[in-house]
Order: sequence, then structure tokens, then C-alpha cells
Amino acid sequence: MKPAYLGIDIGSISTKGVVIDADNNILADSYLWTHGNPIAAVKNVLNELSRKMDASYTVVNTGTTGSARKLIGVALNAKVIKNEITAHAMGTLAVVPDARTILEIGGQDSKIILINNGVVMDYAMNTLCAAGTGSFLSSQAKRLDLNLEDFAELALSSNNPTKIAARCTVFAESDLVHKAQIGHSKADIVAGLCRAVVLNYLNNVGKGKQIKSPVVFQGGVSKNAAVIREFEKELGMPVHVDNNGHLMGALGVAVLCKDEEDQTPFNFNITDVTFETKGVECSHCPNNCEVICVYKDGILLDAWGNKCEHGTQK
Repeated sequence: MKPAYLGIDIGSISTKGVVIDADNNILADSYLWTHGNPIAAVKNVLNELSRKMDASYTVVNTGTTGSARKLIGVALNAKVIKNEITAHAMGTLAVVPDARTILEIGGQDSKIILINNGVVMDYAMNTLCAAGTGSFLSSQAKRLDLNLEDFAELALSSNNPTKIAARCTVFAESDLVHKAQIGHSKADIVAGLCRAVVLNYLNNVGKGKQIKSPVVFQGGVSKNAAVIREFEKELGMPVHVDNNGHLMGALGVAVLCKDEEDQTPFNFNITDVTFETKGVECSHCPNNCEVICVYKDGILLDAWGNKCEHGTQK
């Protein structure tokens, strides 16, 4: 059997999974909605990956990243559990080895990563305002009775984007309504929304950062050609978007799995396994820590959240 490596990126909106070979080629991939249940989402991703897998390969190491990385990492006995910055950088460098800047806009947050000679030198994240994220564009598309595919196509037809206040979602939405009422075309308004996302991102996440080429754009919003156009206008340089840009976090942890010497064949069939999480407020000391306990078929796998040894659940 040939060795393969599994990476899973569990986000608040979507869950991604990839299986790669020793040369970082993607053998199977999956992209599904999380629907507020990361464990169920990961089970579905694993089922899809299993169906797509070449039987001549065996997964020998597993890694997780994303907002639920520790929960899923414990549940799957992952050898590698890494934050999104490290995972996205590693995944990007596997595809674009000379990348200097990573722009990432997801469903509910966004980030920028600056790289020099393959090393992360600086980064910033924005999780407080939705105006520079995919959920903002999605909600405005619904308001305008457009699906996201038509949204981008309509925006590209405009050569005069409407100026939309991009400081926050509330201001942007009220400004959108006002501009429509005074006669701005839908195409110009949609193009203005794409431009607003870019300006919001650069003025908040990218503030004070020296953006250098090659620039790589990732996340769900990178599928929007109108947003890509606005980034290239503002930055004055090409913006690279890979076909697998939405999988970079999963790819990154899969790549990191290759460095692990301890290899254990992974069993994709966890459909019948019951994972359960419980929140427990520890009363053993005045800290009153909120401890999260993870159980597999009723057996405690791990717990975290305690600030001292009194809160350890074993």
C-alpha cells in the first residue's frame, strides 16, 4: 500500500477535507457545510473522501485545523493539530512556493498572512465585523434577489461601482437601500458591494501591512471574480487564485502530517461511532472553569478549559 495523508479544516461555515500522496497531489477532496455540527460534518466529509479514495493508498497520518480543530483532532486521534495561520501558509506554499502574501476571506472571518522565504513573518485576523466577509455578500445577494453566481457576473458588467459605506454591515445595508432608491443600477450597486468588501478588508485586516507579490487570494469569496478584479485594481498587481484555494487549510495540515514519524492506518468508517461533548463547570476552586469534555462511545477522550490541575477531568 502507498502512504497517504488526511487533512481536515473545520470552520464555522464549511468543513473541508483532502487526502494527498507523498508528493502533495490531492487524491480526494470534500467541501461540505458544517451546519453548526462539526462532528456530523466531519463524518460526512470522511464518507465522501472514502468513496473517492484510490484503494491502492492507505492514510497513515491525520491532521486538523480550523475553529473546531481540537475537538475533531481528539475525536479522530489526529497526530497534527494546527492553527489556521500555519495550515493556510503550508498549504499555499505547497501550491505557490514563492507566495509572499495570502489574502483569505471566509464566511465569517478573514485573515492576511505575510511570508518571506517560506516563513510566516506577520499576520492579522478579523473576526469582529461581517462587512468584509462572505456572509456579508451572501446576505446582500439575498436582499437583491440574486444568487452568488449571478451576483459576480452582474458586478463584472459594471464599469462604475456605486460607493457603498463599508464601515460595518448595518451602514452598508442602509446605504445600499438609499442608493437603489435614488436610481443607481443594480449592476453598479453589486459592483460597489464587491469593492466595499475589498476596501473594508484592506483598511482593517490589511492596515499597516506591506503587501508584496506574488499575492494569493483564498477562501470562499475568492470564487467571486468581481472581488478579484477589485483587489487587483486596489493593489496594482496580479492576484493568484488556485482552483483548490478553498482547500488550503486542509491541504496544509495534510502536508504537515508527512513529517510525523509515527504512522497509524486511519479507519474512515466512524459512522457508527458516537462522539459527545459536555460542558462542565468545575467547582474545585474559585476559578469555576468551564471544562469541555469529549467522549467516544461513552469513554472520556480528553478535556480542556481548566486553568489548574483541579479541573482535569479523568
